[in-house]
Parts: sequence; C-alpha cells; structure tokens
Amino acid sequence: MFIRTACFFFLALTAGGALAETVGEVDTVFKLIGPDHKIVVDVFDDPKVSGVSCYLSRARTGGIKGALGIAEDKAEASVACRQVGDIGFNGKLRKQEEVFTERASLLFKRVRVVRMADAKRNALVYLVYSDRLIEGSPQNSVTVVPVPANQPLPLE
Repeated sequence: MFIRTACFFFLALTAGGALAETVGEVDTVFKLIGPDHKIVVDVFDDPKVSGVSCYLSRARTGGIKGALGIAEDKAEASVACRQVGDIGFNGKLRKQEEVFTERASLLFKRVRVVRMADAKRNALVYLVYSDRLIEGSPQNSVTVVPVPANQPLPLE
C-alpha cells in the first residue's frame, strides 16, 4: 500500500511539465545500489517558435534516493538553443516567458528555461537556471538564436 501511494504521489508531482526527449546520458559516479549519478542531455522545442530546439544538459542524482525520486539534483545546468528549421512564430511573443520547467527535487526545486526577446538585435535569448521555494542558485547558462533580419520579432 505504501509503495502504491508513493508511486501515485511521484507521478502526480511530475505530470504536467513541458515535454523533453532524452538525447543521451553519461555516467559520472558508479553507485552499487540504484542508478549511477549521470549527466543527461534532453532536447525540447520552443512551443511558440517553430524551427528552434533547445538542448539542456544537467546532473541527475542516482543511488537509492535517485531511484525513489526523492534525490535533489545539483543546480548546474547548461542550455544550447539552435535554429533547426525555418523560424516561424505561433502568435505574439512576450518580452520574457518561461518555455520549459522540470522538477529537480521531490518538492521544492525546479530547472527552468526562460526565453527573452531582444528586439533591438532581432534575437531570442534563452536562460537556464534552477530555483527553490526559499533560495535558488545563481548558476546559469545562456544561449542566443539570431532571427533573420527580414523577420522581425512579433512582440506583444
């Protein structure tokens, strides 16, 4: 009964986030019990900008806590967004908007990617960072996707 309840609780917490596909992973620390610590590379498409995909690398904690979904992953993450097709806009863009979020601990920590529109330079800036309910981390990574000059950003 406890295991069923714990699994339901875990699934309820992880549901509803932006979808990312895992591209690959590498082990960084061997764990005798449970999965190894690793670095995972995921990819997601910008939901409002077709033709732009973002690759996100981050640490994933293994061991028993990692296997049970109660470990807290480290705050380090890196993002690289690239034009992978013709750029198109699905509506108007806000000056700043969260485009991806995923939990990094059972309750209080999340990894977030925010898109910022730089209209002056006709570019999209993507920032990845980690936050907590009480205190986040200043560690971050940024990447830029230039938009062709003949295609102005459709800002709200």
